[in-house]
This record gives sequence, structure tokens and C-alpha cells, in this order.
Amino acid sequence: MKRLVVFSIALVLILANCQKSEVLSSEIKIDAAFSTKTSNFAFDFWKTFQKNESIDKNYFISPLSLHIALGMLLNGADTQTKTEIQKVLGFENENMDSINSTYLELIEKLPEVDPKVINTIANSVWQEKSFLPEKDFINTLETQFKARLYVESFSSPATLTKINQWASDNTNGKIKKILEEISPSQVMFLVNALYFKGDWTNQFDAKTTRKADFFGTKGTTVVSMMNKNEKLKYVDMPDYQLVELPYGNEKYVMHVLLPKKLSVEETVKNLDNEKWKAALSKLTSTKIILELPKFTIEYSKKLNEILIQMGMKKAFTNEADLSKIVKPAGRLKVDFVKQDTYVAVDEKGTEAAAVTTIGIEVTSLPVYPEVICNKPFAFMISEKTSNTILYLGKVSNL
Repeated sequence: MKRLVVFSIALVLILANCQKSEVLSSEIKIDAAFSTKTSNFAFDFWKTFQKNESIDKNYFISPLSLHIALGMLLNGADTQTKTEIQKVLGFENENMDSINSTYLELIEKLPEVDPKVINTIANSVWQEKSFLPEKDFINTLETQFKARLYVESFSSPATLTKINQWASDNTNGKIKKILEEISPSQVMFLVNALYFKGDWTNQFDAKTTRKADFFGTKGTTVVSMMNKNEKLKYVDMPDYQLVELPYGNEKYVMHVLLPKKLSVEETVKNLDNEKWKAALSKLTSTKIILELPKFTIEYSKKLNEILIQMGMKKAFTNEADLSKIVKPAGRLKVDFVKQDTYVAVDEKGTEAAAVTTIGIEVTSLPVYPEVICNKPFAFMISEKTSNTILYLGKVSNL
């Protein structure tokens, strides 16, 4: 009997197995509350995201990449804009030093968790050379996010090439283009790149892969179906079946979620972090038959509307307060938040990449001119009714 395999990848970097997180916690010193908040964010993002995507479309998203990129932006925000971003991330009233220290711990330690798995995290800040941001903001991103600063002419075509090349270099060539153009109003880009390559702990036998039907929402197609008949961690929940597939030394895993009667969308809608952890706690090593199609997904989507729905509203308006990037408030706003992703799953393992880009632009509101007389200047004294200039002067030195 042909099996309908509808799956959803629980991204291992955020939706971590609670049993595995205990192993990781001995090596990565992440506060349990922080971990819970990032997992809550992942589910909030996932559920809000899928409401904005067609049920017929494949997608692949990275909550972690988005979280890190928004963490960089958070350091440039203040007042209500900062409050909204903190709430979306689950960091209400959190101390920024503590938040940034945890990001640094993740960025430095996640790539070292499993020597059998490649997992890289890279951040960059691209700054228009005529734009002068606050030094504290740049210093924080360089030290706490390990971000590399690039000061470039945004009017030069070479800069666009450099940004796209950086994305390609940091995703093993899987994401070659994140920007089509740079508009005159854009003055900064905050970019996060993730790259993951892991071989299954126990690989699928390529000789047993066969052609089979896949019954999708738009019809039936023939796919290359991999299969296993072995012991795997498995649980049969009321609404879905859940299987755990480990990579390397089993610190990274993929969870395959197969709905029973409900659609993937309805099943995910009913999930949250607590329900997810409860399901993971019930996983038991059991001999099962697993059929999983080989697949590749390349995906790109702007996330503005999704983040607005999640509560991050001010940042996209002329009322945004990004005064910790440059003073005063009202000069900058977020133009776009965009994510580009790639994933390929085959008999050997999984290769995945994500790049989240935050474009920052000057607002359309009038920007108050800055008259800073810290160099030679001229002045005059006049009588207005007769339009008579009485005195002219120049200050060259004081």
C-alpha cells in the first residue's frame, strides 16, 4: 500500500529535542528560560508564517537565522520600537547585556557541538560609506555577534556583487543571491547566514530507493522514495506520527511529522512549544518502516507582513526609533526583512542553508539638517526691513 508522506521539518537548531538539549547544555551554557523563549518564537513564527503562505507551496524557513538577525536589529532600536521587537523575540524587560551574551554563546559554541556535522553561523553589517552610525552599535555587533563590518559605496554595482558573494561564500554556494538591487534610500544591511551539512547517523541504503507516488495538494507525482526498516525514536500522537532521525553523533536531529487526518497547516496550528516538548518526551526507540522522499527546496520570502502580524509594527514605519544606530529617532526605518533558504535531503543526509537580510533605509520624513559648527564658518549681521547687511564675519580659529 502506497503511503502518503506529508512531512514538516522541525528545524533542529531551534526546535531542539528536549532530551538532546540536556546533552547540549553541558557544552553550551544557555539559560533554560532563553531556550524556551527561542522555541516559543519558532512556533509563533511558524504558525504566523504558514497563514501567509499557500497550502500548495513547499517552504523551508529558519527561526534561528531570523532570531539572530532581529537580535542585531534590537541593539539599534529604542523606545516603542525596541519594546515591540523584544516582545516578538520573547525578551520583554530582559537585560541587553544578558541577551547579547547568550547570542554570543550560541554563535561561538553551536558550530562546535558535533564534529561530525558542519554548522556555521556568520553575521555581517553592510554600511553605505557616507552613512555614519553610532560606534557603540557597530562595536556591539562586532563583539557580541561576531559580525564583520563592510563600508562600501551603495551606488556602485560592485557592492551588490560583494553582498551576494558573501551570502554564497557563507552558505557553501547554496544561496547565491539575496539582493536584486540597492535603492538610493538604503543605507545599511544586517545579514545572518547559516549553513548546515550533516550525514545521517544511519544512512538510507540508496539501493532500496524506489519510485513511488506522492499525493500532494495539487495532484499526484512520482518521486524517489527512500526507506528504512529499523529502530528509530517514534511516537504515535492523536493527530500525527513523529519520527526522529539523528545526524552524526546524535546531537542534531530531524523530526518528521506526518499528520493523520488533519492537514499539515491544521496540525501545526494546534502545536506550541509545550505540546511539542510533551510529544518529544514520549519518543521511544521502536522498529518501524519509514518511507521518506528525496527532495530539494529553494525558497525566498519577505517577512515584513509576518513580523507586523507578530507585533513588530513600528520598525517598518516612519515612526521607527532606530536611534541607537543613528540619532535622532525618525531618521531610519526597516525597509524589509527577507529570508532565502535551501535544503536538500537524500540517502546520505541533509544540506541546509538560510540567509536573513534586514534592509535599513532613511525615512521619507524630513530629516532635520545638522549644522555643526566645528570647523571654519562665516556669519553676517543685517537689518531685515531695509535688507541692509551691517557686518560680515568668519571664524577660522577659536
